[in-house]
Amino acid sequence: MVRLVLFDIDGTLVHTGGAGIKAFAKVFATEFGVVNGVAKMKFAGRTDVNLVREFFTMNGIEASEGNFHRFFGRYVFWLDQILKHSESGTCPGVLDFMHAMRALPNPPMFGLLTGNIRLGAEIKLRHFDLWKEFETGGFADDHEDRDQIAHAALKRGSRVLGSRLSGEEVLVIGDTPLDIRCGRAIGAKVLAVATGGATLDELRRHQPDWAVEDLKRVTAKQVCGRTN
Repeated sequence: MVRLVLFDIDGTLVHTGGAGIKAFAKVFATEFGVVNGVAKMKFAGRTDVNLVREFFTMNGIEASEGNFHRFFGRYVFWLDQILKHSESGTCPGVLDFMHAMRALPNPPMFGLLTGNIRLGAEIKLRHFDLWKEFETGGFADDHEDRDQIAHAALKRGSRVLGSRLSGEEVLVIGDTPLDIRCGRAIGAKVLAVATGGATLDELRRHQPDWAVEDLKRVTAKQVCGRTN
């Protein structure tokens, strides 16, 4: 029986109209003088900290604590501003799927497993009035490696629920092969959705427990191991 469901954000819960990438580009240009700094970078499934480190390396900028603070201090400002003017929305089926999970006789706790820094995640989800739905999570502030973020999310979820969770009690939902990998890193069940960073065929090649076009194609009972 699943007791903890960990959701990815971008491409799984919401589409922000590229607000995060645009905010990255804005900070790269205004703070570090690199125009079009995102051109050669691939964002899907990555962590914010790892992406910034890659940018620093590519452009000969010192990956110092001060430069990371400088980047993220401006990033959250621009993310909030850009998101207000972006074409955005929740991914298909998300709200109904979450409601169905809440309606189960013993509903699981909702958490986040995301490559966003925590404040970035909050800014994005507050925009859609979803932040309040999540009681715990793992973020890029915890580690720049997504597998380690998964371990942080599992540890926090276990602490909130008051017992050590086994892999069979955790469900990870994401839209990229990296989401599948980090779910497997903690022994969790994985539901992959083709609403963001990868095609359905690509996701299936990485052998999640379920792979669907979107969250309209699966039921809460199917993935949570509850018959009633």
